[in-house]
Amino acid sequence: MKLKELESCLQQVDGFEEPKILLEQYPTSPHIAACMLYTIHNTFDDIEGKLIADLGCGCGVLSIGAAMLDAGLCVGFDIDKDALDIAQTNAEEFEISNIDLVQCDLCALEVGYAQKFDTVIMNPPFGTKHNQGK
Repeated sequence: MKLKELESCLQQVDGFEEPKILLEQYPTSPHIAACMLYTIHNTFDDIEGKLIADLGCGCGVLSIGAAMLDAGLCVGFDIDKDALDIAQTNAEEFEISNIDLVQCDLCALEVGYAQKFDTVIMNPPFGTKHNQGK
C-alpha cells in the first residue's frame, strides 16, 4: 500500500466527538499516523505479520492503519470504554478482523505481557493534566 493511499484511508476513521481532556485524548492526524506506520512498515519491517500493541489506542487510527499494512494481529489497549466503542465501530466499518480491543489501565498490566508483542505503537499522552511539575 502506498503512503498516500494509507493516509486517504485513515482520513475516513471516525474520531472523538467529545475528547476527554483529563485522559489527554488528542487524536493522531491521518497524515502523521500514515507516515509513522509507513516508516515502521517499510524501513523496519515491523508491521506485516507481526503482533502489534497499540497503547492508548483511542479511536483506533494506528491499529487500523497497522491492520491495513497486514499486521498479524493488532491489540488496542485503552482505559476509556467510549474510545474503544468508536474504535470497534471503525474496525467494523473498514471490515478489519485482525484487531482486538482491550479495556484496561496500562499501568496495571503485568510486565511479562509486554514481551508478547513484536511491535508497540502509541500516541503518548503529554502528561500535562496530572503533572505536578516535579
